[in-house]
Amino acid sequence: MTTMGIDPAQLSDDDLVRELRQLHTTRSDTFFHGSDDALEHHTSRTNELEAEYLRRCPDREVDPARLREGARQRS
Repeated sequence: MTTMGIDPAQLSDDDLVRELRQLHTTRSDTFFHGSDDALEHHTSRTNELEAEYLRRCPDREVDPARLREGARQRS
């Protein structure tokens, strides 16, 4: 299956982040109210963009509070 949109490798860093933020914003609405086709496209495009982001930023900053140890400390 192919998704619509610009090849993620062709996006600038700013455009890639903007596209990812938009997809994450619309995920819940697509999941609960979108057609099966819309959900499939949304998932595929999200996967493409996330893979490209991780390729570009393998050493991205990870918030220690988002790790298991951080969760245990909050408990």
